[in-house]
Amino acid sequence: MQAVRFLALPLLIVSSVCSLAQSPTAKPQIALQIEAITTRRSPITEIAPPSSSAVKSQTLPTASEPTLSQAAKLRLLREKIKYVFVLFQENRSFDFYFATYPGAEGLYSHPSNEIAGYAQSIVNVDGSVSSISPFKIPFAVVDAKGDTVPLYPSDIASVNHNHTAIANKLDLDGNLVARNDRYALTEEGVTLDASGRPSKSPSLERKQFGELVLAHIDCDAAPFLWRYADRFTLFDHFMDTVIGPSTPNAIAMIAGQSGETQWMLHPDLGEKGQLPVVGDPVPYWGSLLDTKGDHPRQPNPAPKAKASGSKKPDPRSNPAPNLTFATLPLSFMGSDIEKTTAADYDPAFDLADVQSDIKKIAGHGVAATNWGWYQQGYDHEPTDPTAIASHDNYIVHHNAPQYFGYVANNPDVNTHMHGLGDFFADVAAKRLPASGVFYVRGGYGNIFGDKPLDPNPNLAAVFNGDDDHPGYSDSQLSEALLAREINAIASSPYWSQSAILIAYDESDGLYDHTRPRVRSHDAAGLPLDQGPRIPAILISPYAVVHGVSHEPAEHSSIIKLVDELFGLIPLADLPDEEHARAIGVAKFGQKDLGPADDKVVGVGDLLSGFDNLRLLGRAKPLPASYAEIPEAEINSFPHDNAQGCSVLQIRPTDAGRPNPIPADFNPRPDTTPGIPTSGHWIP
Repeated sequence: MQAVRFLALPLLIVSSVCSLAQSPTAKPQIALQIEAITTRRSPITEIAPPSSSAVKSQTLPTASEPTLSQAAKLRLLREKIKYVFVLFQENRSFDFYFATYPGAEGLYSHPSNEIAGYAQSIVNVDGSVSSISPFKIPFAVVDAKGDTVPLYPSDIASVNHNHTAIANKLDLDGNLVARNDRYALTEEGVTLDASGRPSKSPSLERKQFGELVLAHIDCDAAPFLWRYADRFTLFDHFMDTVIGPSTPNAIAMIAGQSGETQWMLHPDLGEKGQLPVVGDPVPYWGSLLDTKGDHPRQPNPAPKAKASGSKKPDPRSNPAPNLTFATLPLSFMGSDIEKTTAADYDPAFDLADVQSDIKKIAGHGVAATNWGWYQQGYDHEPTDPTAIASHDNYIVHHNAPQYFGYVANNPDVNTHMHGLGDFFADVAAKRLPASGVFYVRGGYGNIFGDKPLDPNPNLAAVFNGDDDHPGYSDSQLSEALLAREINAIASSPYWSQSAILIAYDESDGLYDHTRPRVRSHDAAGLPLDQGPRIPAILISPYAVVHGVSHEPAEHSSIIKLVDELFGLIPLADLPDEEHARAIGVAKFGQKDLGPADDKVVGVGDLLSGFDNLRLLGRAKPLPASYAEIPEAEINSFPHDNAQGCSVLQIRPTDAGRPNPIPADFNPRPDTTPGIPTSGHWIP
């Protein structure tokens, strides 16, 4: 690493990153204090090794970096930042994208014997047991005929990411420390006895899934993501919240939990396995159980038919319960909350668990915060063939606000949910309000007509998604969507006052070597929070350039940042949540059942990603052009002609090392079965 930039706050290194005291509405009474660095502190944000001249020209000198008290830094941020945009992607582990990013906590930051799960067991189709280690997916392999066969690493299958599977992959010891050594075996569906004998021999497909789970790519296959990390701040200790799939972590993005406090208030829902949410049930709102005729129905489309013709029960017949715990959308109502909730169609059903929260928010004296949730397919999209919304590309279990009755069942609140096309239209027309928090999500397909790189016509409609979820999204189409979203903001008046966060919901069950800090368990006794590491990048005119932040973070860190910027009461400090949390302590001995934007150690607020010099006006804010990627580059696939590392002038940390790719590796064992090197495999 280059010289460290001490961007932490005084007394922040332990206390503020781990358990920052929250008093977001208190007005600092002291004058702005800028303290000289007089003692060496543990680094929170560091500057990565040198890359291109364009990045060097914006990287600030390390020697003169001032420190700021937290109050002073927050006061500056409140002056500068009026918009928070969360570009919310799907299902990738940090190691999948950034395992070899220079300066980050990666696969080669330590000797291999110090990397949890670096070498783990895998069972071969003949029943013998071998060892497998992480490897990079190449763009092509040479088959038995001597022909070069493309693999298309932007299109990979989705591995097992259900709640139980990820818990198995982590393989916690008696002290809840993750060994991370059962990723391959869990994918194979095989266990080893005490003598190392496998319970069964896997099929070729299951073995290939056991290999895929340990794969990763780099700046050649994901050059836009690496470009944003290179130019702004990459967080390398950002974990997902819930050990499990998309829905609980989408909910955690706005709630900091997936229903622990509602479980405490309604233990029968825990006994039924409905709470906390650990699977992917669809929302109650718009489901087959939502039969009252006193309100407009939310979109909750029927699941798409499988190509195999096999039928599963309609998930709309067994939805999640109506969620009733506190979220940011509840806090966003601010001093208008009593008037706003009065419009709810069924207050007894939707608001009973937040009555004290409502009173505290109403008396807090903070005006309502503007917000919006833009998700592809929620309403009419530019690609719909008629004026009626088809919802064809809508993934309902990714829409967190729709799970909450006080949002979905209130005509004054559900208007905050929009389609993806609405985001681009609203930004282009400058229709956003004077400030606010805005979430943006893709889905099945894409609204720009992009096609996946793999020319196989059978896959053209399989990997054309743009939210980065393996199994249906192409990672280059997904980073193209990110680039268009960022370009839209950068070319608007909102750029100068924005903080843009590229965030993910969960890891898809893909390997990451960093150990999460498990702090709670669900009703069945399985580990619940927190889960594996996921990517996170901060982009802003005031971001640290070329920074790598080691600040401990998770989805609640985004909530905490929003709390602090907009003067909101932390969700964890609302009385109904506190009451439920106390039940968790009394009944289960668990003190961390609830939101983590306060009261939970090891959850930062992402302030380490903002540059003190730029906030103080001692260095110019970053221009919009620094964040933009030309449309011609976005539309040219593969991006950077698959030479992104060279274009960015970044040398990944595995350069010159052997790449231990398994001989029978296949990135899509389910949709393009077989062995790519066999001589008769079709990509």
